Amino acid sequence: MEIVEARKDTMVVIHPLADDRRALPIEKLGELIEADAEFCLAISYNPGYQSVLKDLKQSTRQRFVALEFDYPKTDVETTIVVNETGIDKDLAHKLVKFASMTRNLKGNGLEEGASTRLLVHAAKLIGADIPPITACHTAIAQALTDDAEMLAAINELSASLF
Repeated sequence: MEIVEARKDTMVVIHPLADDRRALPIEKLGELIEADAEFCLAISYNPGYQSVLKDLKQSTRQRFVALEFDYPKTDVETTIVVNETGIDKDLAHKLVKFASMTRNLKGNGLEEGASTRLLVHAAKLIGADIPPITACHTAIAQALTDDAEMLAAINELSASLF
């Protein structure tokens, strides 16, 4: 669950479940549901994708441990793209290199670079005989930005590889 997509006024509902009380009060029914000893609550939160209005409240953040994830290493990400799509390793490696180039634009016109998910989308298009430059444009570049100048720059990056 992407926690910051929930309404801010509803977030406090999970607080007693996520802290030492381990219970979920259902006020309208007057019930209190106790969490089983094996119960574990996990949430996802991508601070780089959130706006100021959709930040995680401190009172919620303090009830969880945090694990930070970065993009996979090049060889791992290449393997992911190959395994998810069936394209050959050399082509997958070029896609990962392209993604790395877009990630270097973060903060310089792009909010985020190409995700592994976008690489998989592009690779599936390539696997369906869509030319790599077209696949990168439609599945990656246009998913990253609407800015015409940035689109042109990203398209130049893909053209340098494909």
